[in-house]
Amino acid sequence: MFQLRGELVFSLIKDLGVRVAAKQEAVPFLIAFAIAEFFFKFKSFTLECLAFLAVWCVLSFLQSLVFPHKVRSNT
Repeated sequence: MFQLRGELVFSLIKDLGVRVAAKQEAVPFLIAFAIAEFFFKFKSFTLECLAFLAVWCVLSFLQSLVFPHKVRSNT
């Protein structure tokens, strides 16, 4: 599994739940989708998909720096 700062990548969904995680990722996803649709014309689905995912990750990271999410405690 991929690890980011010692945590598994799926921990966002595990910690926040599907609905909250989907709401949190909606804005970076839609912006990345628009950027990919308007600017990425690589004539290769694979390259466009990888570029879209990279932009989505960067935007999500920037959003997490500006608006850190609150993790629910299990205790």
